[in-house]
Amino acid sequence: MQSLAIKGRWDAICRAVSNIPPKYLYTLFLLMAVGISVHSWYSSQDMEKWTRYNNFLIFKDAWAHLIHNQDLYVLYPAEYYDLYKYSPSFAMWMSAFAWMPDVPALICWNIMNVVIFLIAIRKLPVKKDKQSVLLLFLAIEMMIALTSSQINVLITGFFILAWHCMENKKIWLAALLLVVTIYIKIFGIVALSLFLLYPQRWKSALYTAFWTLVIAVMPLLVISTEQLTFLYKSWAYLLANDYSASYGVSVMGWWHTWFNMDISKQAFILTAAAIFMAPFIKILYSRETKFNLSMLASVLIWVVIFNHKGESPTYIIALTGVAIWYFTQPPTRLNTTLAVLTLVFTSFSSTDLITPYWIARTYVEPYAVKAVFCSIVWVKIVLEPFFVTQASKMVIAEEHYKAA
Repeated sequence: MQSLAIKGRWDAICRAVSNIPPKYLYTLFLLMAVGISVHSWYSSQDMEKWTRYNNFLIFKDAWAHLIHNQDLYVLYPAEYYDLYKYSPSFAMWMSAFAWMPDVPALICWNIMNVVIFLIAIRKLPVKKDKQSVLLLFLAIEMMIALTSSQINVLITGFFILAWHCMENKKIWLAALLLVVTIYIKIFGIVALSLFLLYPQRWKSALYTAFWTLVIAVMPLLVISTEQLTFLYKSWAYLLANDYSASYGVSVMGWWHTWFNMDISKQAFILTAAAIFMAPFIKILYSRETKFNLSMLASVLIWVVIFNHKGESPTYIIALTGVAIWYFTQPPTRLNTTLAVLTLVFTSFSSTDLITPYWIARTYVEPYAVKAVFCSIVWVKIVLEPFFVTQASKMVIAEEHYKAA
């Protein structure tokens, strides 16, 4: 009865929101990018040492470190706290923002993230009356991501755009987009699995290898071969040591804090990877089904909930996966209940607008609450290809491609 009540209220909200033209939501997201950028800068003026947009400064200052032949992967406490953990190529790309003062650079940075994300969302086979609901579903998580001034919003957009390119046989562009994400955050490797859903896999592998090499040597435009070799060694050393540092806001963090389980990360990730790949075997075997969108959703959720360094701002990636799973198929009572609970415990639980600060800091973050329902949805996505009836497959496929 309770799940029926949840679905009834949710349907009423969706009907009301669906009347809002998507263009107003696009404007809202862009205004959010500008407003949060200005607020981050303004609220940092009374801080003695660092800023509220520290992550962006890590990215931006990496360009200066790169061209001055400095080690990118050591602390620079005079400029920012924490470490730069991305590739030398990403440091070079930040030259597009490094020449600007902080305020316009931060505004342009957040707008770039949002624009790419919105373009990607428009490529999804979601009916117009559902698109506004989908965007509002992601609005709070978008706000959290932009406040952190990270690049998770762009990565989410690139994953979706890569899927869209695969659907339209633009393999070279899909490979480029995914390789770019790998050189930003290494978990982009997981998204390469989407190539298994499409023909011309050898061509996909060749394009991936080509772009991997091109982007790897791109910093040679501004530094020497010796310095680039040194930076890649330093990056590898940092990533190797960073792996054992924490469980993060992840399934591992959830199980460790809730059940006091000491988990072997290697065994855990290998098990998770095997479960993740299981539907691909089913799809490759029974090629009549079209679960490509579900597998995209699986990728988006997996790279977050099994990330040992997962944190609250990365959940824009996972929640987008949940949104794609939910809004691109006919709603059911169970799916609606899971979507609503995921929204409540992932987004609502981590914002001071709804959850008191002390609750968020005492329970939500330490106990990895954000990971719980995202994980349950992911398990359902993985199991669906094995248990959905043939009739349901045809309905879902028809809904997907009718809306495209």
